[in-house]
Amino acid sequence: MRLRGIRLALGTAAMAGVLGTVAPASADFPDRPLKIVVPFTAGGPTDALARNLADGLRQQLNQTVVIENKGGAGANIGAEFVANSPADGYTLLFGTSGPLAINTSLFKKLNYDPVKSFDPVIMIGKLPNVLSVHPSLPIRDMKDLVALAKTGEKLSYSSSGTGASTHLAGILFNAMTGTDLLHVPYRGAAPAMTDLLGGQVQLSFSDVFTSAPHIKAGTLRPIAVTTVERTSILPDVPTFDELGLKGFDVSVFFGVVVPKGTPKGAVAKLNAALVEALKDPNIKAAMDRQGIIPAASSTPEYLAQFMVSEIPRWRDVLKQVGFEQQ
Repeated sequence: MRLRGIRLALGTAAMAGVLGTVAPASADFPDRPLKIVVPFTAGGPTDALARNLADGLRQQLNQTVVIENKGGAGANIGAEFVANSPADGYTLLFGTSGPLAINTSLFKKLNYDPVKSFDPVIMIGKLPNVLSVHPSLPIRDMKDLVALAKTGEKLSYSSSGTGASTHLAGILFNAMTGTDLLHVPYRGAAPAMTDLLGGQVQLSFSDVFTSAPHIKAGTLRPIAVTTVERTSILPDVPTFDELGLKGFDVSVFFGVVVPKGTPKGAVAKLNAALVEALKDPNIKAAMDRQGIIPAASSTPEYLAQFMVSEIPRWRDVLKQVGFEQQ
């Protein structure tokens, strides 16, 4: 019995030693493929940007980087998956405003917390939205839209999901204009745009990257951009602020996070690799084409501070309009 006890103790100690080597980042991290989880369906702006950065990360780390799309539930499915993944630096979340800040105010219960469940790696930038309407609507500007909406005709707008900036822009628009546009959430920007083009919904506060080609082709009619300043992709489209909705500013931000407790060495290595990837002329050009405004800082601390400031900002907005949590 004594010998058996000694063997059991030695076995337990050995196992503890093995597990102990997993926690800190090894000198050769990463020594196996990495996974970037995109909490939206393929084909949208988040997915496109994530794939560009994955290519840059592959080059910087000399390691395979796989994109996995886990859309649904306002991006909560993908975020929860990453929050519950091993904190070893090999699973990253390419998050947006929803899962990284706003969803805490939209949903009664989340199985993760933007601050407590993740360690920030880097903020990538922001992407403006633009309100566009199906050309079958007899409107040319915001004044026409508000007038039509107030006649009692039920107008619906698509979004890339509950909690996305494309959803919140509609909430803010309703609050500031006294309209009652109906929100129709989708599992990403691509399907939301498909139904807008098909006339299943009449309008959308979609991102400029997804909308610009259709606006330029004449298959969508732009009304206004949702940021205070005009975007270089659609320089002729006015902002809501210009049209009288002072302070109207809704854009989506992109950030990369990992599960809480990821070794600091791994976070530092991922941050450094992404900083270098963002300097790549091809990636910079791709971001310009997408209309993305680069973040003011690339440190993990900057993303952490930004997330913490965004959470109460949107909580206050939603409280003001009487939004009921889902």
